[in-house]
Amino acid sequence: MFKKGLFYLLIAGLFALSFGCKNYSKILKSANNDLKYETGIDLYEKGDFNRALQFFDLLRAVNRGTEKGEKLTYYTANCYFQMKDYDIASYYYKQYQQMYSHGEHAEEAAYLSAYCQYLDSPRPSLDQTNTYTALSELQMFIDRYPNSSKVEEANRLMDELRHKLEQKDYQIAMLYYKMEDYQAAITSFENLLDDYPDTDYREDILYYTTKAYFLYAEKSIYKKKKERYEKTVEAYNNLKYFYPESKYLKEVEAYSIKARKHL
Repeated sequence: MFKKGLFYLLIAGLFALSFGCKNYSKILKSANNDLKYETGIDLYEKGDFNRALQFFDLLRAVNRGTEKGEKLTYYTANCYFQMKDYDIASYYYKQYQQMYSHGEHAEEAAYLSAYCQYLDSPRPSLDQTNTYTALSELQMFIDRYPNSSKVEEANRLMDELRHKLEQKDYQIAMLYYKMEDYQAAITSFENLLDDYPDTDYREDILYYTTKAYFLYAEKSIYKKKKERYEKTVEAYNNLKYFYPESKYLKEVEAYSIKARKHL
């Protein structure tokens, strides 16, 4: 008896779903834009974002520049955000800012556009185009809304993104080092220290720079050796100065001693 009741309930549910789909389809094809608008908003408020978008896409152009158009553009961006399609969500948040720059949600849209790019920022080993875009948009948000309650969070997100770029640059430098392209490794390590003076990798960078200069000197032609051995000693002294208790000191001291003998 229970199974039979469950079967009828399932059939009723499927029928209601089918009827609802046909009904929505009928509304979409109708000429009644007010009904389309109300239906789309109702679907949005129920969390049916994918279906709500079907109505919003039909209505945005019709209502462009109006109060309804503003709401439709904002809701469209929110739909994509909720569906985790951050690239398209960012596009519509930008569109909202451009079309409704003095609208109710202008500040929020500016922040969310940048935040979507932040969410789309990949791990350090991948292309960092989205990371640079996110940094640019977050900075523009801060410049435009310096008194916003979101400024502190925007700065925190920027710090995270910069750290990701720092990791990316460090990985590239280490790749050059492992490939024994010591000139490229040295340049990359030194650029890291210039770009990120407070980097957490400073001790490691000074360690690998010392080794890279020594190994580079060993492979160099005679007239280039002196300069590169001097750089070895200089790099070692920097490591010793900044990290007198470094775990690397004993190892790289040997390189410094050998370099001095050559000098």
